[in-house]
Amino acid sequence: MSKIIRNIIKTPDGTILESKHIHDYVSHKDANGEFYMNDGGKEYIRRSSNKEPYEDLSIYDTDPIEKIRENFLWGTYGKKGNEPLHYKTLSNMSNSHIKNILIDNMNPKHILAILERELKFRKENNILIED
Repeated sequence: MSKIIRNIIKTPDGTILESKHIHDYVSHKDANGEFYMNDGGKEYIRRSSNKEPYEDLSIYDTDPIEKIRENFLWGTYGKKGNEPLHYKTLSNMSNSHIKNILIDNMNPKHILAILERELKFRKENNILIED
């Protein structure tokens, strides 16, 4: 069963609704007058049913690595842990950062598998991102 990496929909008027964590209920009254909602973060998907459908932009761990690497976000406080929280896409993380996360091994298996797929992709495509 595939795991959710990002839970995103786009309403007909172009509004993006991303539920980032469990019970993160987000909603929007669209230009067409309908209400749209998205909930569940990376744990489950619960969405509204509308006459005019939304576009599902969600990313799953079973998607191609080319799609995942541009949409997978990793929160970081910097190397020393003293910077404000900011997010990087997997494609912008350094090779050493990814390797250190894999050594730590404290993340869910599907996340570790994505990081390993990224390193394999970089090796096959001769990509090296330094700190």
